[in-house]
Amino acid sequence: MTLAFASSSLADLRVDGARLWQSLMDLARIGGTEKGGVCRLALTDLDRQGRDLFVRWATEAGCEVRVDAIGNIFARRSGRDNSLPAVMTGSHIDTQPTGGKFDGNYGVLAGLEVLRTLNDAGLQTDAPLELAVWTNEEGSRFVPVMMGSGVYAGAFTLEHALSQQDRDGVSVQQALRGIGYDGKAAVPPAQPGGVGAYFEAHIEQGPVLEAADTVIGVVTAALGQRWYDIVLTGVEAHAGPTPMPLRRDALLAASELVLAVNQIALAHAPNARGTVGWMDVFPNSRNVIPGRVRMTVDLRAADDATLSAMDTALRAAADAAAAARGVTAQVEQVVYFPPQPFAPALVQSVREGAQALSMSAMDVVSGAGHDAVYLARVAPAAMIFVPCKDGISHNEIEDARPEHLEAGCNVLLRAMLAQAGVAA
Repeated sequence: MTLAFASSSLADLRVDGARLWQSLMDLARIGGTEKGGVCRLALTDLDRQGRDLFVRWATEAGCEVRVDAIGNIFARRSGRDNSLPAVMTGSHIDTQPTGGKFDGNYGVLAGLEVLRTLNDAGLQTDAPLELAVWTNEEGSRFVPVMMGSGVYAGAFTLEHALSQQDRDGVSVQQALRGIGYDGKAAVPPAQPGGVGAYFEAHIEQGPVLEAADTVIGVVTAALGQRWYDIVLTGVEAHAGPTPMPLRRDALLAASELVLAVNQIALAHAPNARGTVGWMDVFPNSRNVIPGRVRMTVDLRAADDATLSAMDTALRAAADAAAAARGVTAQVEQVVYFPPQPFAPALVQSVREGAQALSMSAMDVVSGAGHDAVYLARVAPAAMIFVPCKDGISHNEIEDARPEHLEAGCNVLLRAMLAQAGVAA
């Protein structure tokens, strides 16, 4: 379903940017930190307070609210024909321990502002609209990340998700019951065609848009990811008596592998990424040659062929570094997310929305995982990015300009209406 914005009333329709900003600031008070960020971990009492506030706002906006068995919240605004697949938007309100005001929260409250704007204008869509708050997107307290949308899309089972425990041994099921969000609605999982379209507005969480002085990121795809645990094993030895050529230095091999990871990503520019984010050196003593290094590697790329080539290069580099330094290398892949292209028609609707509103826009890929990645497995999906200051996210100083947030919300409004239609 498409909608030509022919009438002046629709062409001139805009969200209330001040109301959107105020909603973001009100939600940010729940779990607010001294540095201006937010700590609202999934399924804690603070998360309950945030959920309760959202449910109140959605109810006041005339929505029917339901909660499914993994705690996902759905606020539904009826359409003229409720038998049509819903046009959905959403994100999450759980945060990192040192999170910001906008990551996830913006997508939820931008969706709420779309519904409020339609109420203000007295407009009914042909298809129903749904706004989703997905459970445990961040994965800070419970693993896996993007839990609620993953269960919804059938990436893993409800039983598996409910059984996961935090560091204190509290399960997801216990935590949901504890905050009163162990919903009774079934998690289908979603069937293809059950959702007509899914849009997610989000801060970019990177520096590209700001560097390009561009307001709207038209997200064409999300990078695929391969994560590895690597162990390099040599021999601990005294730093003084052991000559350099006779050493079996695991840290030296690891250092060469760190450089190789960087070179592998650069060799597959511009959308490849390679990161060594964690390293443990044993025995970690000043005058002992390291005998073992444990390290992680994170590889990302926009297509599977590139990601596979990077995998091959990583394994070859590990073998080469190990052979050169007389150590052994164990490489284990522990996570794989395939690259996820977004629906071309929905991506185009985002692009056209920005053009119609005379907003600067550019095509980008998402380097991070988002709930939209899982929704794209069961429905046409697309994302809208807006800049964040200095590209900083997952940080208490995360910031975004009100006018950029308003702009992204207006693009979201147009994109959702283009799919849902407006009843006569």
